[in-house]
Amino acid sequence: MIYHLLRYLHEVFSRPLLGFYAYQNVMFRSVAAVLTSFLIAILIGPTIIRWLMRKKIGDRPEFHHAALNELTREKANTPTMGGLIIILSVLATTLLWAKLNYPFVQKAIILTIWFAALGGVDDWLKLTSDIRHRSRSGLRAWEKLIFQIGGAVLIASFLFADFVDIPDGQLFWLPFYKKGIHLATWMLILIAILYISATSNAVNLADGMDGLAAGCVGMVSLVLAVLCYVASETMTRTTPVTWAAYLLLPHIPQAGELSIFYSAIVGAVLGFLWFNCHPAQTFMGDVGSLPLGAAMGYGALVTRNEILLLIIGGVFVLELVSVVLQVGYFKYTGGKRLFRCAPIHHHFHLAGWSEPQVVVRFWLLAAAFAAVALATLKIR
Repeated sequence: MIYHLLRYLHEVFSRPLLGFYAYQNVMFRSVAAVLTSFLIAILIGPTIIRWLMRKKIGDRPEFHHAALNELTREKANTPTMGGLIIILSVLATTLLWAKLNYPFVQKAIILTIWFAALGGVDDWLKLTSDIRHRSRSGLRAWEKLIFQIGGAVLIASFLFADFVDIPDGQLFWLPFYKKGIHLATWMLILIAILYISATSNAVNLADGMDGLAAGCVGMVSLVLAVLCYVASETMTRTTPVTWAAYLLLPHIPQAGELSIFYSAIVGAVLGFLWFNCHPAQTFMGDVGSLPLGAAMGYGALVTRNEILLLIIGGVFVLELVSVVLQVGYFKYTGGKRLFRCAPIHHHFHLAGWSEPQVVVRFWLLAAAFAAVALATLKIR
C-alpha cells in the first residue's frame, strides 16, 4: 500500500514526493519489510499472548517417553498459537511494501491465509475445551491432508498458468546442472502439489524447542529472499549481465517482489523470537508452522529451486528423515528405537544437551546449510 500510494503521488505531482525515489527499489523495500515486520511483531506480541492466556490456549506437551515428559514439564500451559504474531506481521508488512498487483505476491498472501487458517483450526480444536464433543486431538489426519492438498492444488495450478510466458519457469532445475530439464506440465504441477503439501509440515516437526523452528525459518527465508531477487533481475544499461545469467539460474520476471514477502518473514520470526526465546512466553503452533512451511515450498517453486531447498532447509530435512527412520526401524525390529526420541532434536536433549545448546547448535547447522546452498550457485 505504501508503494502504491507513493507511486500514485508520483503520478499526480509528476515527480517523487520530496524527491524520494528509493521506494521503487526492491532491495530498499525488502530492508524496510524486515524492520517493519519486526516492529509489528514486537508491538502486537504482548497483546496476542495476553489474549491467548485469557483463552487458556496453553500447550500440554505429551510424548511417548517418560524422561522427555519430565524435561518438558515446565512448558505446561505456556500459550501456543503464538504463530499469529508471525502471520499477522508478515501479511501486514507485505500489504504495506509489496506490489499487490503482481500475481506471485497475490498467491503468497492467499497461501499464507489458507494454511494459517488450517493450522489455527487444528490448534484450536487441540488446545481448547471440547467443541461439539470432539476430542482434543485436533483435526483428523485425513481432514488436515485434504485441505493441505486442496491449497497446494490451487496454488500450483495458478502458478504454472503464470509460467506460460516464462520459458525458464516451465523447466525443472537441478543444483550443479547448468540447464533446465523439460518435463510435462502435469508432472511439474504434480511435483508442486506434493512439494507444498510436504513442506507445509516441515516446520511443524522442528517446533518443539524454544526458538528452534523460528530461527531456522529465518535463515531459510533470508536465502529465499536472495534467490527471488536474483531470479528476477533484468538487464539494463547499468547491469548488462544479470546475476541470473551469470550464475546460470532460471530467470523468473516479477519474482523479485517476493523478496519483500520473505524479508517480512525474516523480520516477523525475529520479532517472534523476542517472546519465543528460552524460556518461551509462547509457542508457534500449527497456525504458524503450517504456513511458514508452505511458504518455503512456494518460494522454491517460484524460483525453480525445489531440489536446492533440500539443502537450504537441511535442518528440516534432518528432522523429517529422523522421524521416518525412527518409525521404520521401530516397526522393522518390533519395538526397538534407532534414536532416543524423534524428531532428532529430542534425541540430543535426552543425551544431555541443554535446550539452549540444542537450539543454538541447530541454528549453526541451519546457517551452514544456507551457506552451502548459496555456494552451489557459483559451482553451477
